[in-house]
Amino acid sequence: MPRSKLLPVLAAVGTVVGMLNLSVATAMAAQEQQKVSAGLAKPLNAARDAIEAKKYSEAIAKLQEVQATAGRSPYDEYVVNEMLGIAYAQTSRYAEAAKALEAALDSGFLPQSKVPEWVRSLISLHYRVQDYQKVIELGTRAVKAGYADDNIYTSVGQAYFERGDYGDAAKFLRSYVDGQIKVGKKPKETTLVLIDNACEKGRPGDTDCAEHVLDQLIEYYPKREYWQAALNNFLRRQTAETEALVLQAYRLAAAVDALKIANDYTEFAHLAIEAGSPGEAQSILEKGIRDNVFADRRSLDANTRLLETARKQAAADKIQLPKTAAEAAASPLGIKDVSVGLAYLGYGQYGKAVEAIERGLSKPGVRNAADAELLLGNAALSAGLKEQARKTFRAVKGDPDLQRLAKLWSLYAQA
Repeated sequence: MPRSKLLPVLAAVGTVVGMLNLSVATAMAAQEQQKVSAGLAKPLNAARDAIEAKKYSEAIAKLQEVQATAGRSPYDEYVVNEMLGIAYAQTSRYAEAAKALEAALDSGFLPQSKVPEWVRSLISLHYRVQDYQKVIELGTRAVKAGYADDNIYTSVGQAYFERGDYGDAAKFLRSYVDGQIKVGKKPKETTLVLIDNACEKGRPGDTDCAEHVLDQLIEYYPKREYWQAALNNFLRRQTAETEALVLQAYRLAAAVDALKIANDYTEFAHLAIEAGSPGEAQSILEKGIRDNVFADRRSLDANTRLLETARKQAAADKIQLPKTAAEAAASPLGIKDVSVGLAYLGYGQYGKAVEAIERGLSKPGVRNAADAELLLGNAALSAGLKEQARKTFRAVKGDPDLQRLAKLWSLYAQA
């Protein structure tokens, strides 16, 4: 079942750098080394004064007059385009502003120290007018030159996304985020969400793409909705063949407070009772009732009856548990010890659960070692044995689904 989108696509302008922060003081600043043509100094100074007075339409008119004058030098063109770009941007004529400023950028007269600032501003302008190809070109230029910041990377990634190039968006931003993490930097949540959306739209069958970024969201921003997205695929597989897997997923969902609907509490309880863990069923139903999860009367009554069943089974089980534990310890087969460990886990006796499951795994006869190891990691983590828990989760091998759950448990243990 496909994962639902976590967050809406980022708002276009909100993800890019702020609009032009160029000042008129920079326009004509290079006159210490260069000079405008003598006949154009007066109208250019008048245009500059108009910009400083925020009379942008007047400035544009004067600059257009200069553009109509014959005999302009390349440097004259640079100054005109710089000031035109500023005036156009201030009057929301973004396409014209971008054209003028890009001409000034490519003129060769702009000081190198100003280039990164201009490229960032041009990326913003091109994004405004939805010229995504230009955003990508300028962003790639910034990346190659080494002055691209988080805003530039995000702008380029979203430009790919807006063009429908979801694969390129995911690839470009994944490389950037992985590089950030490698040097110890925390990636932005908005960037990770954009990657997630790109993975979902462009490569819906690529679980590696989706799981990789979802793990990063959980690691750095462990919100309930990210856990729910990660576990949803497991919780909706309720068939006879997948009951053990679903129960394991419910355990993690409960630990991270990601149980989504009332039916999740009911199904968790049913599966726990069937697996021989009435203590778990009792605990989760008591929590559901305490938190007013069962909103309508019919649901509340049904789950109250289920809770009474769990309580009765748990009470009887507790009486027999010491004898059952002794018999399991004496048995040559480990499956009995694992069952005892599961019972202890359900009753919150985590130390005893760890001991019993470890003993079971040391013997033959455990049908699903990966499932038992997942239980052991859960018990160890609940007992406060974090390092043992992490080591146990890393040891889960064989079943890809259980390995995936073990990875998610590891992220929880890490937090």
